[in-house]
Amino acid sequence: MVFMVAQTPKKPVIPASRPSVAGDDAVVLERRAQRVRPPQMYQVVLLNDDFTPMEFVVQIIQEFFGKDRETATQIMLKIHLEGKGVCGVYTRDVAITKVDQVLQASRHAGHPLQCTTEPIE
Repeated sequence: MVFMVAQTPKKPVIPASRPSVAGDDAVVLERRAQRVRPPQMYQVVLLNDDFTPMEFVVQIIQEFFGKDRETATQIMLKIHLEGKGVCGVYTRDVAITKVDQVLQASRHAGHPLQCTTEPIE
C-alpha cells in the first residue's frame, strides 16, 4: 500500500529565461470601467373580473405580494374601480414567477382571476 506522504514532492520547474521587462514584445492592458445597467423592472398587474370574490383577491395580494391587510384592500379596491391594479414591481424572472403563482392559485380555487406583467419604461 502506497501513501501520498510516502512520495517525495517534486520541485517546481523554473523557466530557462525570464520575460523581458522593456522590450518590443511587452503588452500593456488598459483597464476600462464597465458600465452595468440595472435590470429592467416589471410591474405585476391584477385585472378586474365580475366573478372573483373581493376577499379572494385580498388574500392573493397578501399571500404572494407580502402586503398587509389594509394595503391589500386598497389595491383590491383600485382593481375593482379602475379595472386593474399594480401589486408589485420586480425583475423579469421574479415578476413572471409571481404571475404563475397567482394564476395557479386562482385556477386551483376555481376563479378566473387574470394577472399579467408590464415593463416599466
